[in-house]
Amino acid sequence: MADTLTVHRAGLSVVQDLGRLGRSRYGLPVNGALDQYSARVANVLTGNDEGAPLLEITALGFACTPSAEVLIAVTGAPAEITVDDVPRPRWEPVVVRAGETIRVTRIRQGLRVYLAVHGSVESPSLLGSCAPDTILGFGRTLRDGDQLAIRTPFPPVDHPFSDIPLFRLNASVPRFGEPWTIDVTDGPDLAEFGDTAERLFRSEFTVTPQSNHIGLRMRGDVPRRTATGEVLSRGVPVGAVEVPAGDELLVLHRGRGVTAGYPVLAVVTSTGLSALGQARPGQSVRFRRRTVAEAVAAYRSQRADIDSLRTRVRTVFDALTPHPVSE
Repeated sequence: MADTLTVHRAGLSVVQDLGRLGRSRYGLPVNGALDQYSARVANVLTGNDEGAPLLEITALGFACTPSAEVLIAVTGAPAEITVDDVPRPRWEPVVVRAGETIRVTRIRQGLRVYLAVHGSVESPSLLGSCAPDTILGFGRTLRDGDQLAIRTPFPPVDHPFSDIPLFRLNASVPRFGEPWTIDVTDGPDLAEFGDTAERLFRSEFTVTPQSNHIGLRMRGDVPRRTATGEVLSRGVPVGAVEVPAGDELLVLHRGRGVTAGYPVLAVVTSTGLSALGQARPGQSVRFRRRTVAEAVAAYRSQRADIDSLRTRVRTVFDALTPHPVSE
């Protein structure tokens, strides 16, 4: 039988990955982890492919027990991580023995935590992704008592001091907490807002409870469209900052529909989207204007951090995994 994780307390958790890239041309939202950086790092820390299925835990506590020894990593928002009530580090790999209970509690400052398991977990796939899609009714939302099969067993590692943390890989941990500073580039309809467009960068906006993976609604000193022409429905990117009629901004996230008919004032950058995926209702957000060149440089820097981390992980795994002795 395959090794498993048994879920004791599901809270609000799903099996997640990086989404259905390249499927928007068919009218499908990309979906996937709202904090892509934290999800990627969790998988890298456990020796998985960046896009492997992992657990996305939102706001509430979570608990599970493995049937065999596993290697896990927990990233994302600050939280308390324990194994059989003993505190364990976040943003580092942790070995958990068979029968020990992993608990994630007191998620704070941000909204989402990511738990990856070496070897990843089995999950149904649609068009190459296990990412939940609420429109299609696809995806695995976890419930108390569920069992998740682990794809690949964890090979034993040779470490003589079991009470000493096994790894110190120094993953780059982003800042969590308000006010969130979200980088954006100019949108295609910027000129239609005249001088009021600067309100986006002068003011703080508050995330409302009517926010989810499709988009975040924000209240504040909303820019006003001065143009009077009709806005035709067209394709919109993930991260579009739309200004509907009324007193709210609508910032589209990874579950967004691929077309819309509101003016787009700005577009959140790739690195900004991960931070935005952690913003809780009631928290404050500030938008920071960036050029496309600056946005690309920030993304490349983040990618370089992940690539460097992957190299360190491989080096440690190679050192700890027993190798056969040549005759």
